[in-house]
Amino acid sequence: MSYEHHVLNPATEELVATVPATGAQEVDKAVALAAAAQRKWSALAPADRARALRRFAVKVDEHLEELARLEVREAGHTLGNARWEAGNVRDLLDYAAGGVERLSGRQIPVPGGLNVTLLEPLGVVGVIAPWNFPMPIAAWGTAPALAAGNAVLLKPAETTPLTALRLAELALESGLPEHLFQVLPGAGDITGAALVEHPGVAKIVFTGSTGVGKRIMAQCADRVKRVTLELGGKSPNIVFADADVEAAAAATPMSFLDNAGQDCCARTRILVQRSAYDRFMELLGPAIESVVVGDPGDAKTQMGPLISRVQLERVRSYVTGDLDTITGSAPQGPGFWFPPTVVTGVEAAAPVAAEEVFGPVAVVLPFEDEADAVRLANATEYGLSGSIWTRDAGRAIRVSQAVRAGNLSVNSHASVRYWTPFGGYQQSGLGRELGPDALTAFTETKNVFISTEGSAQ
Repeated sequence: MSYEHHVLNPATEELVATVPATGAQEVDKAVALAAAAQRKWSALAPADRARALRRFAVKVDEHLEELARLEVREAGHTLGNARWEAGNVRDLLDYAAGGVERLSGRQIPVPGGLNVTLLEPLGVVGVIAPWNFPMPIAAWGTAPALAAGNAVLLKPAETTPLTALRLAELALESGLPEHLFQVLPGAGDITGAALVEHPGVAKIVFTGSTGVGKRIMAQCADRVKRVTLELGGKSPNIVFADADVEAAAAATPMSFLDNAGQDCCARTRILVQRSAYDRFMELLGPAIESVVVGDPGDAKTQMGPLISRVQLERVRSYVTGDLDTITGSAPQGPGFWFPPTVVTGVEAAAPVAAEEVFGPVAVVLPFEDEADAVRLANATEYGLSGSIWTRDAGRAIRVSQAVRAGNLSVNSHASVRYWTPFGGYQQSGLGRELGPDALTAFTETKNVFISTEGSAQ
């Protein structure tokens, strides 16, 4: 049975494209074609694979503005963000290409012979990408998997398939072998499920909600299939009284409003030491109100719309009743708009403070001292990211060691660099992406012992 997805512009609700979806039988065919392409790809000399990936990176760079504009239309991202995202795909391909010829095993001293380890590709890898950052997160799995000698089947989110499809076209135009990198649009419970359950897919890389990630992990367990999961977050932004409070307050809005808050690293729990609380709030209000929300295609816009009406209603459900809020402005009329919102006066266990809203909403909670800050920061089932604002280097180190999260920043909100590992603790995921070890996550380690014992001649 064939079906299709309607891609809407989140800022206007206008139809952008209609995309045919991939059924289970088509997934089966794609796996077979990918497996054949992978065998030829992995047999190439490492230098040839590296050059092919660099050509792909050049092709992406040549079409960077086109990809960015397409992302604005299908995902509602601001133009500045979309340009960064397209550039991140290019940079990831370049970085992964640099690892192809450095993907080496080890020689381990043993008695009676020589022992070496070999790093070999897994085969066919399935990457299931989300709608919040369609291009870069797709590349997080695709680039290192290809570099390690694998084929990749990418399933984009139903709402944001267009940039993925264009990247697949650019891959072919750059000379990447046919069927090595395929994009399979479709629903998670049909196309995604077929990828997860297929015996010819050796690994699944999934970014999305914790609930769906758990189901995928359970399905992969049935086949002892490898899985990397990057899931939800409810990250803290910890502001100590000894910090540069002015700088911390100025940086806070975009720590949770970037991509309209649709970011698993968003610092949506703002923890402020009580002695600095009043000053911080005096500064935060005007900073929130000054955020420019509007047409994502306008270079001056700082925040665009939410992805869909479903997501808009979800966010609205958290900000109801008589909550005390600080709000910015948002356009009226068509589009999935929600204003920047800060909630105050709630307990740490309140749904808006404890659950991942995935929208432009944060809460402010006061704390007494360092121990109280760590307690509040760790009072969550998640553990993906967070920020610590302090002038005390010792405190920065102590709190960084005490907070259970995979990615922390001191006097900064930066979470993601393709040079460094990324991933979460607890319900935020399993495994690490990016960084110098990214390629090894897509390999098997084979141990070979060669005996040197025998009769001397």
